[in-house]
Amino acid sequence: MQIFAATYTPFKKDLSLNPEVVPDYGLYLQENKVHGIFINGSTGDFVSLSTDERMQLLEAWKEHKGALTLINHVGDTSLEEAKRLAFHSQGKADAIAAIAPFYFKPSSLDQLVKYCEEIAACAPDLPFYYYHLPALTGVNFNMVEFLKRASQCIENFAGIKFTENNLVSFQETNDQAGGKDIFFGVDEAFLPSLAAGAKGWVGSTFNHLMPLYQSIADQFYDTDLSQARELQSFVLKFVQILSRAGSFNGGGKSFMKSLGIDCGPSRFPHPTLTDKELQEVREEFGQLGISNFLSKNSKVL
Repeated sequence: MQIFAATYTPFKKDLSLNPEVVPDYGLYLQENKVHGIFINGSTGDFVSLSTDERMQLLEAWKEHKGALTLINHVGDTSLEEAKRLAFHSQGKADAIAAIAPFYFKPSSLDQLVKYCEEIAACAPDLPFYYYHLPALTGVNFNMVEFLKRASQCIENFAGIKFTENNLVSFQETNDQAGGKDIFFGVDEAFLPSLAAGAKGWVGSTFNHLMPLYQSIADQFYDTDLSQARELQSFVLKFVQILSRAGSFNGGGKSFMKSLGIDCGPSRFPHPTLTDKELQEVREEFGQLGISNFLSKNSKVL
């Protein structure tokens, strides 16, 4: 199993970048046996960051990632900015990824492959991953076909971050991977993704619930599917509860404070939970039994 936490971008109270949080954040994730990090992605609100802020964040994580494998998301609505971010990633990230442009969208699979090819060429020594997220980009080409063409055209193509709740398509793509990584990105479907053959994951809730995911996997491999399903239901409840304020991005980021990693407020349009709201959430998690599966932080034990 390879599990990557999609990291939150820490801000100060004035909503400026706060890279001083990164050292403790990195140690916390390593303590909880996360294998890697996916920075500057959707969880990190990359669309709310400037190019310079994304570069600063990468530089902070590069210094403090420790044993974590670092994938830096460089996708942008501007191909030139994406290429600039890819070039800057050299010598800092272990790999890069790019989402499809989502305002002026590629009209064909060939256009999408060409977009990825140009970005990947700006960091030729780094593995390149395509970030498939059709619910937000509106770009939804057949990933088996993309896999075939990208493997032929992009020398450093390493695989796909598959963030679509479509297990049939995921399994088809995974079956045709031919040695490429196909990371699954829908945390709420972690258990069925195991049955579909997933070996790697990238997601937001790996920041909070690593002991729970390890327990789900253990029960699955021990063929106690009833217990595995019960544990998977905790993930759904966790996401639902922290989404009540308006979005999981804001709720999940706010909850990091309860785990000893204060990532600060969220930029528009995501909410920031108050201390009172966080206390209510913690109490609800305690009543449901979710608190038993939260990630630990040695600094707050």
